Amino acid sequence: MKFLNDIADLDPKLIDQLLMLAQRLQKHPEPDALKGKILALLFLSPSLRTMTSFQSGMARLGGNSFMVSPDMAIHNLELEDGAVMDGNKAEHIREALPVIASYADILGVRAFAKQESLADDLDDKFFNKIYKLIDKPLINMESAIQHPCQSLADWKTLDELTIPKKEGKFILSWAYHPKALPLAVPASTLKMATKRGMDVTLLCPEEYILPDAIMRAAKDLANQNGGKLSISHDQKSCMNGADIIYAKSWVSPIYYGRNSEEGEIRAKYKNWCVNDDWFDTNSTCKFMHCLPVRRNVVVSDSVIDSERSIVLKQANNRLWAQMAVLYHMLLGV
Repeated sequence: MKFLNDIADLDPKLIDQLLMLAQRLQKHPEPDALKGKILALLFLSPSLRTMTSFQSGMARLGGNSFMVSPDMAIHNLELEDGAVMDGNKAEHIREALPVIASYADILGVRAFAKQESLADDLDDKFFNKIYKLIDKPLINMESAIQHPCQSLADWKTLDELTIPKKEGKFILSWAYHPKALPLAVPASTLKMATKRGMDVTLLCPEEYILPDAIMRAAKDLANQNGGKLSISHDQKSCMNGADIIYAKSWVSPIYYGRNSEEGEIRAKYKNWCVNDDWFDTNSTCKFMHCLPVRRNVVVSDSVIDSERSIVLKQANNRLWAQMAVLYHMLLGV
C-alpha cells in the first residue's frame, strides 16, 4: 500500500489484516520491527491524538520520527500554485514537501479543509496535488474529506465491543458546535459504518444532511456489504435499539463557504447536545466521539463521563491501528 487515504477504497481483506496486526502488536510488541526507519509528520493543521499516537507508535516499533509544523518551527508555507510570494510565506509546498520526504521512509500529512469551495474539498484537491510531489509512502492524517486512521481505530473499537456488523445499529449524529467544522470525520465515519455492513442512520437537522456525493458513496457501500443507510431528524425514535451513537459536528453543505449565513442556521440547533434524555429508551447504547469534544456543548458531562462513553478506548486504538499501518506500509506484511 503506497497511499492510505480513503477507508472506502481499502479491500475488506486488507482491513481485517490491518486490524489483526494491530491486535497482535498490542498484545505482542515488536520493538525492533522498524529499526532504522524514519517517519516524517507534516502538520498544516493542529493535532493532539494524531501527532502523539504516530510518534509513540513509531517509537514502540523501534523507528524514529520528526515533526514539521509551520506554526511551530519553520517558514510559513505557500500552498497555492501560481502565487506571487512577496508576502510572509517564504517557502512553497512544492519544494518543502519533497525535501521533507527525502529525509524519511514514510510521510504523514494533515491539512484541514479550507471550507471555501465544497467541490474542491469533496475532490480533496490539495491532497491529490501533494501526493504527486513525492515518491514515498503517504498517510493521510486528515484532509478536507478523509480521516482513514480514525476510521480504522473506530472499526477496531467496534470489533472489541463485539458490535455486530450486519445487525448492529449505528447512528452518526450531528451535534451543535460554536464553529463550522470540516466534513472529514463524518464522511469517513459514515463510510466506515456502511462498509462494515451495519444498519446506519444519519441523524441531523435537514440543513446538515451530508453532501450528495458522500451519501451516494455510503449508500453504495451499504449495498455492497449487506448494510442499510437512512436519514432521520428525530432523536427519540432514532435511538430505539441503537448500539452506537457517534456524535460529531460539521458545517452545513448548503451554506458551505458562507460562514455568517451558516452560523445563523447552526445557532438554531444549540439543543443538539447529546445528554441523558437521548437514551431514555436505550440503556445499552454506547457513545462515541473522535475527540477533541466540547463538554456541555456537543455532549453533557453526565454522558461522556458515564460507562456508556467509549471515547478513551477510541483514542487508545488510534495508536494500535496506526502502528499496524506503519508496519504494513514499511514492511509489506
